[in-house]
Amino acid sequence: MTIAKTSMQPQEAVPTESAPLQTLGAALLAAAMALPLAVQAESAPEHGQISLKHLDYLDSQPGASRIRVLTTALSVLAPVGSDWLVGGTLTTDGISGASPAYQSAALTKMRDERHAVDSEVTRYFSNGTLTLGASLSKESDYLSRGLSAQATHSSESKNTTWSFGLGVNNDSINPTNKVVVNESKKVTALLLGVTQVLTVDDIVLLNLGHSGGHGYFSDPYKFADKRPSDKNSDTLMLRWNHHLETLGATARMSYRHYSDNWGIRSHTFGLEYVQPLGRGWTVTPLLRVYSQSAASFYVLPDASSYPFSPSTKGDYSEDQRVSAFGAHTFGLKVAKQLDADWLIDLKFEQYGQRSGWRLFGDGSPGQMPFNARSVQAGLSRQF
Repeated sequence: MTIAKTSMQPQEAVPTESAPLQTLGAALLAAAMALPLAVQAESAPEHGQISLKHLDYLDSQPGASRIRVLTTALSVLAPVGSDWLVGGTLTTDGISGASPAYQSAALTKMRDERHAVDSEVTRYFSNGTLTLGASLSKESDYLSRGLSAQATHSSESKNTTWSFGLGVNNDSINPTNKVVVNESKKVTALLLGVTQVLTVDDIVLLNLGHSGGHGYFSDPYKFADKRPSDKNSDTLMLRWNHHLETLGATARMSYRHYSDNWGIRSHTFGLEYVQPLGRGWTVTPLLRVYSQSAASFYVLPDASSYPFSPSTKGDYSEDQRVSAFGAHTFGLKVAKQLDADWLIDLKFEQYGQRSGWRLFGDGSPGQMPFNARSVQAGLSRQF
């Protein structure tokens, strides 16, 4: 058995223009389905952990601030005996600001709150784990309910771990503008992954995912938005963590490819560098590069027939989030281990989106620059 000096860590999600507020509930499913990325322990951890995190997110376009989200999350993980681990998270979002009715134009004021809870229980076996989870997220116009199951199986040497996951989400949509009433959306997600310890300094992960959904995928608060009622997507995720012995640091590299039946193809390249500084301090600079093609039903606004061309037939959308664009994210996380039990951290990210930054093709013309920044502070205690 090889004991690797580096472990895989799931990336933290930050709201961006490509993640509409109405899909925040779906993010809970993604979190519940986040498969373990480290070689599995043979028993539950000896200590529990309680953590509090606060996120301040603000996006903007030239001449206007847009959406601001203030999120507070309280999480608890607690071992029960040597074979069980239970956990739960309570999340509250305060959402305010202005959202574009189409493209980057016609900003309309909005305010909402989201309350969410998710829980999971894990059973440890000699060569694997089984985790069952449930989630609930509620906004004034959106209710999301999810269930998930995931299992891992490790080889006798513990150098190879297979992961399997299944998740289902059932959402109810009742927008305040009454464009639709009692619409629904159902999504089923499958994941298959393998984590391999290559050397004492290297771990790699390969995940394959498929998601199939049916129901209401349109944005009821945008002009000219009529999307297909079916959405199927496939995702490939590759991660490689390399420990740098001489520096005591770890480089985390990742690539994600996404494709769906709407015609969107995206590439995400990620790099994080974790550097301990001594006396409990750790700094982690990060870089992400993202690029996507436009959905097949994306259309440009026609100024002569505001806000969209009446000749458009079938599905259509002028939403900038389904256009072709590229995006860059720069960030820095600083953490301090106060003592054996207490840890504090602060993370800053700056996101920029431009049509001209698209890779492997041209971006959609006429797009206004979009930017976002997020600040996240966390405090955790082991018990």
